[in-house]
Formats: sequence, structure tokens, C-alpha cells
Amino acid sequence: METFGARLHRAVAERGPLCVGIDPHPGLLTAWGLSDDVAGLERFCVTVVEAIGDRVAVVKPQSAFFERFGARGVGVLESTIRQLRDFGALTLLDVKRGDIGSTVAAYASAYLDPSSPLYVDAVTASPYLGVGSLAPMFSTAAEHGGGVFVLALTSNPEGASVQRAVGADGRTVAQTVIDEISQLNRGAEPLGSFGLVVGATVGGTGHDLGSVNGPLLAPGLGAQGGTPAGLRTVFGAALPSVLPSYSREVLGAGPDPADLRAATERVLADCRAALGAAD
Repeated sequence: METFGARLHRAVAERGPLCVGIDPHPGLLTAWGLSDDVAGLERFCVTVVEAIGDRVAVVKPQSAFFERFGARGVGVLESTIRQLRDFGALTLLDVKRGDIGSTVAAYASAYLDPSSPLYVDAVTASPYLGVGSLAPMFSTAAEHGGGVFVLALTSNPEGASVQRAVGADGRTVAQTVIDEISQLNRGAEPLGSFGLVVGATVGGTGHDLGSVNGPLLAPGLGAQGGTPAGLRTVFGAALPSVLPSYSREVLGAGPDPADLRAATERVLADCRAALGAAD
């Protein structure tokens, strides 16, 4: 069984270092001339997948924008995941789940067990009940070749009060998360399957990301103010492990598929240039 880290490493080598989010919020559906309902959601997703699903390494649907339509919206999410798999893109489901015991195990089964209709390559997770509380998610991912991206340093202003709080051992909460994920990836080749989420707009944080040996998802590029050139400031020596993530910068170019592809190629070229500078 191939690990998620190995699949991601190959996908980035073949398609380039880029993750594109699918965030069908009401304003975007309206801007595309679509109705803010399940039919509009489905049309939006089919258009995005058919336009870029065969040329992007990772696509990241945001689960909340599907869940708001109830069971039918989740059905569209299931269909979108299947379509992305058919187009050869890795699917990272942005759910930011985090809980304890049997509940986190159930989340793991929902997203990381191949028998589930919501099965994806990787998920995002929240560690703020303790990184150890996510153990069932890590073990399910390892069993089935999946991945988990754990929140570490997010760009929302409220995050700093928790993530940069200093514990008794002198480490920040974020550094503790970073260190524990690094342990999970120890010895993995060519890349560990457990990653971190670090916002592209957080600037220089003084945190050590150099030993993670796993992917570093960098959301916040484009419309949220982050730039590929600024990634060096955030990640330093860990820059080669960064997976840049765009959403509105690409999706806002729709609904014409050609425009979506052009926007994707433009941001991918920017990312290649910025990350290539680390070689």
C-alpha cells in the first residue's frame, strides 16, 4: 500500500506544487450566475472539477459549504470526491474535525476508511483537545494510506492567543503540535503522511518547522493577502515541503472553464518560481 506522503510527493512532481480549494459560498455562486441551492452547488462543482481536476495535484473541498444544504449537499460532496478521483487529483477534505475517543474514531472512519462514501486522501484536523486525542485519526490514516493535516499556525487573528501561548516547558502550543507531528513522520520516505496547516499570511513566527518531514499546507494565498514570494518568510528552510493553497484567486475567475484553467496555470507558475528558489 502506497502512503499518502508518497502519493503527494509524486503528484506534486507530476502536476506541480498547488492545492486549489473548492469553497462554494453563497457570494461565489451568485457571482457565477448560479442559484444558491443544491442545483447551483452541483453545477459549480462539476465545472471546477472538469476544468482543473486533471491538472492540479490536490483539490480541497470545504465541507461546510456542502453541509449547509443538508443531505443533498453532502451527496454533491460525495459525487465531487468521486469525480476528482477519476481525474487523478488527490482530495484533501477541509473539515477541521477534532474530538476524543469513539467520536474521533468515527470521524476517521467517515473520511479515511475506503469503505466510506466520503473517503478522501486526507483531511484537516484540529488538535486543541490535545494532539494525542487525534490518535484514532492518525492510525486509520496509516492503516489505509491516508493523510492528516493538523492546524498549527493559522492566519485568523483569534488563533494567536491559543497557538502562541507558552507552556511550562517553554514551547508554544503551536511548537508542541509541530514537534508531535514531526515524531509521527520520523523516518518516512520520500515524505511523511502527516502534515501541518500554517497560514501564508502569518509572517515570521520563530517556530521551527525544519524537522516536520511532512507536507506544510499554506492557505491564505491570493485574495486573502498571502503571496508566493512571502512563503520564504513564513517557512524558511522548510520551504521545499510547502503545498501552497489558493481558493478565491482561482474560483473567482469562473465560470468559464478556460478562465479557470488560465488562473490555475498563473498561480501554479508563481508557486513553481517561489518554491524553486529553495532548490
